[in-house]
Amino acid sequence: MSVLLCLSNRVPNKGMAQFQEMMRQQLESSMHTELEKLLNTVTGAEKEVSKADFEGFKNLFHRFLQVKGPSVEWVKIKRPPEDSIQPYDKIAARGLPDNVADSLNKLVVVKLNGGLGTSMGCKGPKSLISVRNENTFLDLTVQQIEHLNKTYNTDVPLVLMNSFNTDEDTKKILQKYTHHRVKIHTFNQSRYPRINKESLLPVATSLTMNGQNAEGWYPPGHGDIYASFYNSGLLNQLIAQGKEYIFVSNIDNLGATVDLNILHHLVSQPNGKRCEFVMEVTDKTRADVKGGTLIQYEGKLRLLEIAQVPKAHVDEFKSVSKFKIFNTNNLWISLAAIKRLQEQKAMDMEIIVNPKTLDGGQNVIQLETAVGAAIKCFDNALGINVPRSRFLPVKTTSDLLLVMSNLYSLEAGCLTMSPKREFPTTPHVKLGSSFTKVQEYLTRFESIPDMLELDHLTVSGDVTFGKNVSLKGTVIIIANHGDRIDIPAGSMLENKIVSGNLRILDH
Repeated sequence: MSVLLCLSNRVPNKGMAQFQEMMRQQLESSMHTELEKLLNTVTGAEKEVSKADFEGFKNLFHRFLQVKGPSVEWVKIKRPPEDSIQPYDKIAARGLPDNVADSLNKLVVVKLNGGLGTSMGCKGPKSLISVRNENTFLDLTVQQIEHLNKTYNTDVPLVLMNSFNTDEDTKKILQKYTHHRVKIHTFNQSRYPRINKESLLPVATSLTMNGQNAEGWYPPGHGDIYASFYNSGLLNQLIAQGKEYIFVSNIDNLGATVDLNILHHLVSQPNGKRCEFVMEVTDKTRADVKGGTLIQYEGKLRLLEIAQVPKAHVDEFKSVSKFKIFNTNNLWISLAAIKRLQEQKAMDMEIIVNPKTLDGGQNVIQLETAVGAAIKCFDNALGINVPRSRFLPVKTTSDLLLVMSNLYSLEAGCLTMSPKREFPTTPHVKLGSSFTKVQEYLTRFESIPDMLELDHLTVSGDVTFGKNVSLKGTVIIIANHGDRIDIPAGSMLENKIVSGNLRILDH
C-alpha cells in the first residue's frame, strides 16, 4: 500500500488513527532531514533564500499530510448573497472623481510572470512572446501603465512576480524600459522541491539546477505571491511609499488593464468598511465550465475550483445555470491586509496536488496554491461581475490569432474590440496541431485573415493561408493526412467547409 493511500484510509478505528499519526510524524521528520541535506549543498545568500522558501514548503507539506478527504462538503455550499457580487455597471455608474490621480497614486500593478512559453513552442518567459505588431505581453503592459502615468501625471509602478524559470531572461529585457515612465520592480516566487509520489520525499539531490536535478524543482503556483511578496521586502517598501492596493493579473490576460471605476470604488470606501479583496468574475460560457467560481461557505465568500469538487458533483459544477460566473484571476488586494495576514500567519489557501511525470518516467507531485483561494481570509471581500472584454487570455495560437486580427485595435498597449464587429462576442477558433508552435503558426499565414464577421473557425491538418483572406460565418478547413490545402490570396470563405486536397500552384 502506498504511503498516500495509507494516510487517506478513513477506517474509523482508533488503532488505525494512531498508526496514521505516527506515519505522518515519521514522514515529516524524514522530509525535514532531507531538506536540511539539500540546504547544506550551497552556502551564502542562496542558502538563506532557500531556507525561507523551505519554511513555506514545510508548512504546506504539514497541511498536505493532515488532509482527510475533500476540502469542501457539498451540502454546505450556498450561492453567494446578492450584494457580495456587484454588477460592474453599478460600480461604474457612480462616475469618477476629479482627483483620479490621487487614487492612481495608491495603486501598484502586479503581473504574474512565472510561466514559460513552452506550451506555445517558445523558449524563455511567455511574457516575451510577440502578440501584436512585434509587441510582447510585457511591452503592452509597460505601454498601458506609462500611458496612465503620463495622462494623469502619476507614479503607478509595475511589479513582476518572476519564477526561477523566468527571472534571468526578464531582468535582461527590462533594461530596454529604462527611459519609460514606469518604475519596474521584480521579486521571485519560491522554489519548492518536487516530491516522489511513492516515498513523499524530495527527488532533488542538491539545490543546484544542473542536469537531472533541474527537474527536481518547481514554482508553487500563484498563491505563493503573498509570502514571496512579503519576504522580498517590497511589500513594506511600497506601503511606506503610500501605496494601498495591488491590481494582480496574469501577464497573458490582455484584457486585464487598470480599471479606474473599480479602483475608485475601493479607495472611496469608509475606513471601517474598507474592501480588502476584489475578485473580477465574468459570466460563464460553455468554454469556461472548468473555471473556478465564487460560493458562500460557512458564512464567507470562497473560491471553489474544479479540483475541490467531489466526482459525483462535477457535472453540477460545470452547469452554467447553477454556477453562472467564473474567476478571471484579475484581483484587487489591500497591501496592509496582506501584511497583517502574513504576520498573523492567517493566510489559508486550499492545497492543489498537481501530479507530474518527469522525463525519466518518475511520478512526482507538486503542492501548489492559487492566489484567489485566499479571498476567504480578507475582510469585506467582494466579487465584481465585469464585461467579458476584461478576460482575454492568450494560452494557445488559436487565442493569438484572435488578438493579432482586425477584431481588435491597439492603442496605448490596450486591445479593444473593433466597433465594426456587429457582435460583442469573440469567434470560436480552433487551430489543429500543425499550428501549435508559434513559429510554425506564423509561417502558415502570409497575412492574418479578415475575421470581423467570423463566428467559428476550425482548421486541421496541413493548411496555409495566402494574403488578404476573408473568413465569415462558420468556416471549417480540414486537410486529410498526407494532403495539403492552400487557401489562395484574396479568397473570401463564408459558411464553407473545405476538405481534401487544394493546392494552388503558380506557373
